[in-house]
Amino acid sequence: MARKTVSPNIAFDTERKRYYVTFHYGTGPDGRRARSVRSFSTYEQAQLVLEEFMRTRPLRGNDLPWDMTVGRWLDYWLENTIRPFRAVSTCYGYQKIIDNHLAPALGSLRLQALTAVHLQQYMTQKLSEGLSPNTIRKHHTLISTALRLAVRQNMLSRNVAECVDPPRKELAEHFYYSPEQVSQLFRLLEGHPLEPAVKLAGYLGMRRSEICGLKWDHVDLEAGVLYICEARTAVGGQAVDKGPKSPSSQRHMAIGGMTDLWDLLRQLHQRHLRERLLHGPDYNPQGFVLNHSGKPYAPDYISNRFSTLIREAGLPKLTLHGLRHSFASIANSQRVSLYSICKALGHSNTTITSQIYTHLFDETHLDVVDLVGQAIVHAS
Repeated sequence: MARKTVSPNIAFDTERKRYYVTFHYGTGPDGRRARSVRSFSTYEQAQLVLEEFMRTRPLRGNDLPWDMTVGRWLDYWLENTIRPFRAVSTCYGYQKIIDNHLAPALGSLRLQALTAVHLQQYMTQKLSEGLSPNTIRKHHTLISTALRLAVRQNMLSRNVAECVDPPRKELAEHFYYSPEQVSQLFRLLEGHPLEPAVKLAGYLGMRRSEICGLKWDHVDLEAGVLYICEARTAVGGQAVDKGPKSPSSQRHMAIGGMTDLWDLLRQLHQRHLRERLLHGPDYNPQGFVLNHSGKPYAPDYISNRFSTLIREAGLPKLTLHGLRHSFASIANSQRVSLYSICKALGHSNTTITSQIYTHLFDETHLDVVDLVGQAIVHAS
């Protein structure tokens, strides 16, 4: 091999026609300087990887590849590449997976000693502990993403998570009501404090976080339009205000054809104005549509209270999110297009809508086949 230095830490092999980058880590356990070498097909690739290595090296401190443990790498990955850019709720979920599962089982292993066998045994163990296949798939995605960064930053030569097969994804079972059952539920909750939340979920398919985050600034009562642009969710038992789940979650919903919901919101707004006059501007200062004595409802409280009401009324099992599924079911039964249902629900694409509601669209498929058959018979 004939290598010629073309820039600091980058050499070109004139025989193999490849660029070799040398990554310096400091002094190893034996007192010798530690380094690794990787090759690239172009100078631009080599330069980009070297620049990223030099930029992130201070974040890793003096950790050498063979000294870094899985636990410490997961902490580094979460703190430096996830937490600054992701929602608080997302970071909380990742932290719980690491603290409760990955760190106790794999955290003490050296990063470079982690094998596909370790990960496969980990997933088998978690299945035996009762975790669902879908939950374990989330664990696999998390550690695979973290290890991918380790490869890019030259702490690993390959991502062993890519050699592991996670459990097959299971379709979630969704409970939903028919139009008659939703109507019965609406009548049952007339005048109840949860009536607005239930009707917003049933009529519009809104998420719990969107209902709890709805403010009067986002409600145009004259035009009969709601603007969904904020969310309020629970993280570790604490309510957190944040932006929508995704850009597609920002949408507007017309309520002009839902007289009872429109009238209900007018009544709530009048009450809000009276309370502000009575108690002053410090009463519900952010203007949450759903509140109790001027304080916004905790998301978990609404869900728990709704489940209790369903149980006490002797109605079929349903969660508040189940009303969102009911909305999709009813829209589907009315031959609303998949694209329109996707937009109303705030999904980023129709694939997500189709995957979640496969069972609903399968039923429509049967109806379509029957209609096509009838058309052919009548034409003969």
